[in-house]
Amino acid sequence: MPKIAVFPGSFDPITIGHVDLVNRALPLFDKIMVAVGVNTSKHYLFPLEQRLEWLRTVFADEPRVEVDYFERLTADYCNRIGARYLLRGLRNASDFDYEKTISQLNHIIGDGIETIFLISQPGYSHISSTIVREIIKGGGDASPFLPENLVIEPPVEGLND
Repeated sequence: MPKIAVFPGSFDPITIGHVDLVNRALPLFDKIMVAVGVNTSKHYLFPLEQRLEWLRTVFADEPRVEVDYFERLTADYCNRIGARYLLRGLRNASDFDYEKTISQLNHIIGDGIETIFLISQPGYSHISSTIVREIIKGGGDASPFLPENLVIEPPVEGLND
């Protein structure tokens, strides 16, 4: 049975921290599914199709990384595709406290799904999609925080949010 991990997130937008995490986790798994979680009550800066396109571009040369999206519970998605692992990054103690609780709930409702935590590299621990979105919305240069093969322009409607 292949070892499949799901790396869930909004990836609004994807950052170099996300890419580093996936690359560091590749030796641990046969396949990593980078999956955009869609939450209908959440407002995103970039549309789903754009985020999926960025992910496909970034991981185009890695056959063990696939890109998908899901709605509803992450644990249900994992069970549906046969993934027994969740991949999560930890930047700080606050991330750990939050992610620990979520991992315990996913273990229960996901019938034993294990969460694998990787600690962010020091050079990436300050990067979050939230901060990068704010830079983009403010008209700043977010390129130091984005994968080098992506150029991300703020959507017109995002400038006023």
